[in-house]
Amino acid sequence: MESVDGKSDLEFGEDIPLSSSKSSKKGLHPLEFETSSTIPREVPNSHLLKKLRVSPFRSIHTVVIKAKINVLLPFGPLAILLHYLTDKHGWIFFLSLLGITPLAERLGYATEQLAFYTGPTVGGLLNATFGNATEMIISIYALKIGMIRVVQQSLLGSILSNMLLVLGCAFFTGGVVHHPKIQSFDKSAAVMNSGLLLMAVMGITFPAVLHFTHTEVHRGKSELSLSRFSSGIMLVAYASYLYFQLRSQHNLYDPIDGDVVNTVEESDDEEAPEITYWEAISWLAILTLWVSILSGYLVDAIQGASDSWNMPVAFISVILLPIVGNAAEHASAIMFAVKDKLDISLGVAIGSSTQISMFVIPFCVIVGWMMGQPMDLNFQLFETATLFVTVLVVAFMLQEGTSNYFKGLMLVLCYLIVAASFFVHNDVKEDEN
Repeated sequence: MESVDGKSDLEFGEDIPLSSSKSSKKGLHPLEFETSSTIPREVPNSHLLKKLRVSPFRSIHTVVIKAKINVLLPFGPLAILLHYLTDKHGWIFFLSLLGITPLAERLGYATEQLAFYTGPTVGGLLNATFGNATEMIISIYALKIGMIRVVQQSLLGSILSNMLLVLGCAFFTGGVVHHPKIQSFDKSAAVMNSGLLLMAVMGITFPAVLHFTHTEVHRGKSELSLSRFSSGIMLVAYASYLYFQLRSQHNLYDPIDGDVVNTVEESDDEEAPEITYWEAISWLAILTLWVSILSGYLVDAIQGASDSWNMPVAFISVILLPIVGNAAEHASAIMFAVKDKLDISLGVAIGSSTQISMFVIPFCVIVGWMMGQPMDLNFQLFETATLFVTVLVVAFMLQEGTSNYFKGLMLVLCYLIVAASFFVHNDVKEDEN
């Protein structure tokens, strides 16, 4: 039966996938298009999924060969080979760093592909978790062999790198490309993340103050007990934050007026999923396993690299390791800033810092407790002061809700000061104990 405008019922049915398929595109708020929940998720992308199954080797080409950064992949096996053939730990460490860099980027890619099928809410959680998978794997391996200071300093370095270097580069490139326009972002989300970061600073500061004022009830045990209790509280706070962000107050994170229209118009240019659901899961497992293997050789070579390069372990842990772990975030934040999507850039940089400080660090404390390792939140006075000042600087930069290239330049210069400070910093925790 035909309608007034001459379209048949079949033609109306064919319009449904076109309108609902936009819900699977990136850039729109997760809950913007969930009103059509009666339409199965598979319907909009059914024609895409058929195309994805044409070639069995397509996913290998897409994940391994297509990305230019994968030219660094052979350095991983080369580092393992050198580990067994030579004792040049400096080269082993350097080649391991190069080998892990594309793996970190491909982990982020596989997670984004999986988010097409899992939906926006689960996809957001997957992006947050696997975005920091490299740091978590390196930290757990280092914990297992008792390198607690490497864990503390590498996680601290990830926070500093995201907040100063990644965000600074995003602000700078976005400001240069869009000059003289002043770019803006949603202040409410930035203030929320700044509050969580200050809470993390509180959790890290008190054990350090307790240690250096020598006011523990039980010497050495009180700060460890406080760290474990505070870690549990921080995990509860982070879980509450996720619920608040994704379910309770999702309107707080909606795009500002005007950005919604631009986002909808740009969604037609967004790419469709390039690999299937099970291929994405398989690649996540393969990449995670390979990162785990390579992380072992990387951590084992840290001390040898420090000796051969005459470089402090603190500098390697705080500066070099996080730059590799944040490679994917760095590229993504700059790309979205150039596209004038600062809200996403901010979510990548500050959101990752929030997750590391409120989830990964307390998670490592709990895991260390289970392993019998005395992992605590006492990051020592120098590291704690560095984190505190960094959070304050970034919070002041975000309070106006605007950015420009000068703000980005200041953040990058602050990171250079931090890097120079750790280059001349001598870690004396063992001497104090």
